[in-house]
Amino acid sequence: MHETAYEITTLTPQQHPGHGPMLPHEIPPGVQMVTLPGGIRTLAYTPTQAPPAPAIPVAQPIPAWAKTTALLTPTVGGGVAAAGIGISYAAPGLIAMSEALWAAVALIAAAAVGVPVLLRLGRGAAGTGRGTTHITQNITASGMFGKANGTINHR
Repeated sequence: MHETAYEITTLTPQQHPGHGPMLPHEIPPGVQMVTLPGGIRTLAYTPTQAPPAPAIPVAQPIPAWAKTTALLTPTVGGGVAAAGIGISYAAPGLIAMSEALWAAVALIAAAAVGVPVLLRLGRGAAGTGRGTTHITQNITASGMFGKANGTINHR
């Protein structure tokens, strides 16, 4: 880049009649007070600095995890879609199985209540005349690891 050289001249207060030096607020924009190599202070136009050019973005490589994720996305999406279709086909069977499960729960609850009642009724109707049978068991053992002995009595 080639710059043009300009000759800088200054006016002394005698050459500029009726006016003293300029006050700082009178200096126009783009003009600054400069000191020349000989020690003389004068006003001069100064070039404005152009803002720095924006940095050019550099292409970054795609990370391996992003490539893997991008490749797995259609597979996972297809798997979810297949699962949804399978559940939609299985829904009637699942509903039937849940109804059968509730029927089994009801049967077990009825058996838990009904079997003891039937057993009591059956014993009373048999009428053995002896009443109820008592079974007692006595177990004894000597020491921590001793052999246990027991007796069972029917009455």
